[in-house]
Amino acid sequence: MSETEPRQIRVVHHPEQAELDRRGVFLWDVWSKDPSCFPWTYSEKEVCYLLEGEAIVTPEGGEPVPISAGDFVEFPKGLTCTWDVKQHVRKHYAIE
Repeated sequence: MSETEPRQIRVVHHPEQAELDRRGVFLWDVWSKDPSCFPWTYSEKEVCYLLEGEAIVTPEGGEPVPISAGDFVEFPKGLTCTWDVKQHVRKHYAIE
């Protein structure tokens, strides 16, 4: 990714089970967080699949991105954002 390319969060709402299986999502580590608001910077690309909850992730200088249970999300390397966890989040995640 070049420095001039925007760092965007990609969300796939309710991906096909076959795609989740192909990626091995349910073998990934699990992270959970109670409702809170905190800044975060991704030092590596992260992909995740939300098992429960909802949050709004706002990239620095960008528009808020709502995510919730059943979403597959990609966070690009170098993204700085703020997480606003609205309902307890539990997700499988992997660093790529």
